[in-house]
Amino acid sequence: MGSSFININVHLIFHTKSNGCTIREEDLSRVFHYIGGTIRSMAGHSYMVGGRPDHIHILASLPATIRLSDFVRDIKSNTSKWIKGTNLYYSDFSWQEGYGAFSVSESNKDTVINYIANQKEHHRTHSSLEEFCQFLKKHGANVEEWLRRNSDSN
Repeated sequence: MGSSFININVHLIFHTKSNGCTIREEDLSRVFHYIGGTIRSMAGHSYMVGGRPDHIHILASLPATIRLSDFVRDIKSNTSKWIKGTNLYYSDFSWQEGYGAFSVSESNKDTVINYIANQKEHHRTHSSLEEFCQFLKKHGANVEEWLRRNSDSN
C-alpha cells in the first residue's frame, strides 16, 4: 500500500467560561461560520457547527497533520480573539478550559449533523451540563468522577 487514507470525524463540545459572557443569540450564526472557516484554514472539513449561547458543537474531520489537542486549542484561541474584536460586549469573552471529543463513524455522521442542527430545540428540555453528562455516560466515562473533578474548574 503506497498511500494512506485517513478519515477521522470528531464531535467536539466546549463551553463558554461560566463566569464570563455568553454568545448573544443574534451572533451565533457568525460565530459558527467563523469556526467553520478556522477549521478549513487548518485543512479540516467542517460538517456542522452549532450550539447555544453557552456552548458549541462541532462535527469536523481532523486533519491528518494536526493533533486533536492542537486542533481544539487553535479553534478556541482563534475564535476567542475574533469574538473579542467584534463588539465591546465580548471584551471579557473566553472559552472554558477543556472540551469533549467524541469519535463519529462515517455511518453515523448524518445523525450527529442533525443533532447539532437541532440544538435550540434540544435545549428546551436539557441543560448543557445534562447534555454533556449524557455524552460522557454514552461513551463510558464515569460521570460522577468527571463532575467531582470539574466542579470548580470554571
